[in-house]
Amino acid sequence: MTDNRDPIIPVRFIAFVGQRSIVAARCIRSGVEELGLGTTLFAECLFWLGFGKYRHQTVRVPTIFEQMMEIGIFAIPIATVLSFAIGITLAMQGIALLKTFGAESQVVLAVALSVVREFSPLIMGILVAGRSGSALAARLATMNLSQELDALRSMSINPVRFLVTPTLIATLIMLPLLTFWSDIITLAASALYTWNQLGMSFQAYGVTTLGILNANHIMHGLGKSAIFAVLIVIIATLNGLFVSGGAEGVGRATTRAVVLSIAAIIITDMLFILLVTQS
Repeated sequence: MTDNRDPIIPVRFIAFVGQRSIVAARCIRSGVEELGLGTTLFAECLFWLGFGKYRHQTVRVPTIFEQMMEIGIFAIPIATVLSFAIGITLAMQGIALLKTFGAESQVVLAVALSVVREFSPLIMGILVAGRSGSALAARLATMNLSQELDALRSMSINPVRFLVTPTLIATLIMLPLLTFWSDIITLAASALYTWNQLGMSFQAYGVTTLGILNANHIMHGLGKSAIFAVLIVIIATLNGLFVSGGAEGVGRATTRAVVLSIAAIIITDMLFILLVTQS
């Protein structure tokens, strides 16, 4: 009996699997390299922060305050609008869901814990990644292509110490503060909607919220926001420093920095919750 199967098909399948395996291996290698570069970059920032004065290259305090203004203070309006909208949305969804069980008053519990532990750090991290992370990546990419970073090195000025470390410190300070501000605005917006729908006074809402929350809940959110701050600055810096391809490359680096920062924030948030809940 004659076998009519095409012998080329298995060969093509094996070739396809081999090509995909090579691509996957290259992606894994690239990811490991970037992880190593990010760790090295973070360690270098800590070095300049702790030992820069011994090498007569201290981190400039005025630059830190400039970055704090840009990253934190100038972001307060949009952070306030987003937090207010999230507070109203959570209150609406919570009341509508709990009304099914006749437990509308428990919306305070649901909103308070979800806001302080999850929503505020996550939304503020994404906001800073899209606003300040993209700006940092674009600035470093432009300076790299215009050889400004080489000019700094020729003057014995380390670019990491001069450009990256102040931004890292400012982000570590301002992102937790923005998160705390978001907590206040989101809970206030939720209290406003709850008062309008259920007639619960602001005083009663505040007392109930303070009875639910404790220092651990607040530190949970602030701790995550500090981790998000490090991720945003490191990812944006790596994409800016290793840019190529002219103006188009700057656009690609900026987009990649924002996408990777948001992905890293969400994945880190999941891992943080997993570690905390399992411990």
